[in-house]
Amino acid sequence: MKHGYSLAACFAITAASSSIGTEAFAPTWPSLIVPLSRTSRNKNSPLVLSSSADEKNDRLEEKFGGFTVKQRLREEIESPFRQVRLFFFASSGVSAFVAFYFSALVAFKAYIGGYSDVPPLEDALQQVVINGVGTMGFGALALRELKIGKANLERIAKGGLLARLVVEPAVEGSARRTLKDYRRASRVIIAAGGSDYINRLAMSLCSDQLKDENTLPAALADVDIVIVPVLLGEDYKVVDSKAAWRNGVPGENDRNYDNSRADEIVAFPLGYGMWNDYLES
Repeated sequence: MKHGYSLAACFAITAASSSIGTEAFAPTWPSLIVPLSRTSRNKNSPLVLSSSADEKNDRLEEKFGGFTVKQRLREEIESPFRQVRLFFFASSGVSAFVAFYFSALVAFKAYIGGYSDVPPLEDALQQVVINGVGTMGFGALALRELKIGKANLERIAKGGLLARLVVEPAVEGSARRTLKDYRRASRVIIAAGGSDYINRLAMSLCSDQLKDENTLPAALADVDIVIVPVLLGEDYKVVDSKAAWRNGVPGENDRNYDNSRADEIVAFPLGYGMWNDYLES
């Protein structure tokens, strides 16, 4: 650069100069912090190009009614006509209730007599029954849509909690991952239980229990299965599963035990607080 400015700094200076005029410059790309070069007057001042991306993410994470905007949008994507059906059933139920109210008044007038502008009592009662059934029917359908929508939101919210859980692949040196990272590439099986269950699971994958060699880990790896052994303590809280797995105790029928044999398909839970929160949700 001839004058010592980076490209991002030039954009920032252009934005600052244009703000003096009648119309401000508002870049829409992600925010950058680029310090001025040595030829700048203020050598220690950074130039910041702000973006609304973070604000949009914050808005999507805002909660109302116990669920985030993002979760509600996803529920609408899964059931795009639920709101239409809910509006139709609710409005029809309100309309039927109004008709029921007035038909009940007409029936009452027909019952007490003395009114020439009312139908016979039998016809009036028939209208009351029809409108009453319509009110209850449309009301029940609207309530059903509300319950299904809430159940879907709870499922989506719990799925979001599950996706954020952190695991550590058993292969040494592997980086920590979230279950969300496995979403498209693998199928995750969470095997939760006590110490005896985790020990039996480890033996079934890391030892030869039949006459021939145990090929189960390789077979599971071929179909992209990832197993997360979750050790539960006496109070059903998640505890150190990795230690229980590595220190498994082979039985009489567990030959050639090697606790690293199934490392390719095993990941251990980390961040026990998040795991416990998910189990309690």
